[in-house]
Amino acid sequence: MMLGCECFCWDCIPNYDDFSEPHPFSLPSPLPHWPQGNGFAGGRIWLGEIEVLQITKFERIWRCTQLAGKAQPFTFYRPLEIPDGFFSLGHYCQSNGQPLRGYVLVAREMTCESESPALKKPLDYTLVWSSDSHDECAYFWLPNPPTGYKAMGVVVTSTPKEPEVEQVRCVRTDLTESCETSNLLVTIKSKSSKDPLQIWNIQPCDRGMLCKGVSVGTFVCGAYFDSEEVVENIGCLKNLDSTLHAMPNLNQIHALIEHYGPTVYFHPDETYMPSSVQWFFKNGALLYSANGKKGSAIDYQGSNLPSGGTNDGAFWIDLPSDNDAKNYLKKGDIESSELYVHVKPALGGSFTDIAMWVFCPFNGPATLKVALMNIEMSKIGEHVSDWEHFTLRINNFTGELWSVFFSQHSGGEWLDASDLEFIKDNKPIVYSSKHGHASYPHPGTYLQGSSKLGIGVRNDAARSEFVVDSSTRYQIVAAEYLGNGAVNEPCWLQYMREWGPSIVYDGRSEIEKLIDMLPMFVRFSVENLIDLFPTELYGEEGPTGPKEKENWLGDEYC
Repeated sequence: MMLGCECFCWDCIPNYDDFSEPHPFSLPSPLPHWPQGNGFAGGRIWLGEIEVLQITKFERIWRCTQLAGKAQPFTFYRPLEIPDGFFSLGHYCQSNGQPLRGYVLVAREMTCESESPALKKPLDYTLVWSSDSHDECAYFWLPNPPTGYKAMGVVVTSTPKEPEVEQVRCVRTDLTESCETSNLLVTIKSKSSKDPLQIWNIQPCDRGMLCKGVSVGTFVCGAYFDSEEVVENIGCLKNLDSTLHAMPNLNQIHALIEHYGPTVYFHPDETYMPSSVQWFFKNGALLYSANGKKGSAIDYQGSNLPSGGTNDGAFWIDLPSDNDAKNYLKKGDIESSELYVHVKPALGGSFTDIAMWVFCPFNGPATLKVALMNIEMSKIGEHVSDWEHFTLRINNFTGELWSVFFSQHSGGEWLDASDLEFIKDNKPIVYSSKHGHASYPHPGTYLQGSSKLGIGVRNDAARSEFVVDSSTRYQIVAAEYLGNGAVNEPCWLQYMREWGPSIVYDGRSEIEKLIDMLPMFVRFSVENLIDLFPTELYGEEGPTGPKEKENWLGDEYC
């Protein structure tokens, strides 16, 4: 058992009223001096023909209070303190209900390998929308680019006069990537228009460690958009620097993990603890094949596991048949556990993703919540081997922790650094849920199902004396961008088959029993109740290892 430590919630978010301006957010502690090398945390990133830097200081243009629903006031900004030779690409906006936490990129031309310059002024602007406020007015303008160029963002003014073409630059099309809407930020009502104005943030359409799209930090606006809809008249930047010089080197990666590595809290009533993969193999895990009935022992390094290929069902890992050995292995060994780290480029190498994988030999049974009742299942939800993860996203311009992704079963959520709970300095806390080991940013009970009806699978997260400090207990298992040989990938990472047998539960009969226990006013039909629970409740495919997951190459998807 590992002893816990005192922790605190770093509250960097002030209480805003309707008229206050958001204050800039900063991490709890100053950043260290990172080890030298390459262009990481150098303030500027070379993308090939252009160089960009982040602007985080802004001047307010318009604060909007004409919002649909109960949304917080929303403010639009222009970037300030742009260095000589650099040009704005668009404006920034955010809610007043959060710290001033964002950026826009500004750009300058570095080399001209084409007859056409990388950056050009717009020809003029098109008025997209204007407010009808008696106090302050706002006008939203879309730059009209020259042929062969793309606008990067919207310009906002407080007067009806069309902006000067000097205000922003458009980017040559071959230096851009297509982008899509991401999150709906706010909907603005207007008395003079039947259609409200929607403000969306935008992101590259293609995201992942092999993709080149770089977010500019601007927004798109219009009356009719859907989430993940391709934006035709605004683009993102493209990183054409194949060296990815702004990514951290190996020494810098270690420094980042030691500085930001979260403390992982397991639930005080957790039965199924994490372990190292080597402990799992040493203590009796067996490899089975479709062609044989008897399992074979696995070398502690995993060197005798089938390597490469795809998950074709030909092999799987299981627990020993002896009950004592099986129960011992199920409980795990927190003393041996460590975080397995995959480091990869994000958003075209402008950010670094540090994915930290947790291995547990066993996933325990689920606890169902139905109205006011909590029912502990005896088998449903169980499966051999459980791979869970969380991801730190690092800003390559500054080396600052930007956000954290918390993986939760088949989904997850991104949280900005301003919404995290910190235990010491700049180290956040990750809470691992009881039995299921999903990752959460704060203690509490999270429902997987219908939170409105109070029906689903409980995910309970709390502090305890069971902790793993990822800033000291980690192993870097992959960082492909560093080149062959920079990181020795363990043998078990190449095992692409299932880490546990497939299981089918008699979920329908269990649900029928639950219905008989419910009071009449919350009775459901079997079919309706089944639809409210996650599909994993009725059967589990054997889980695959980290390299077989979509987010190994791709982005984290909520």
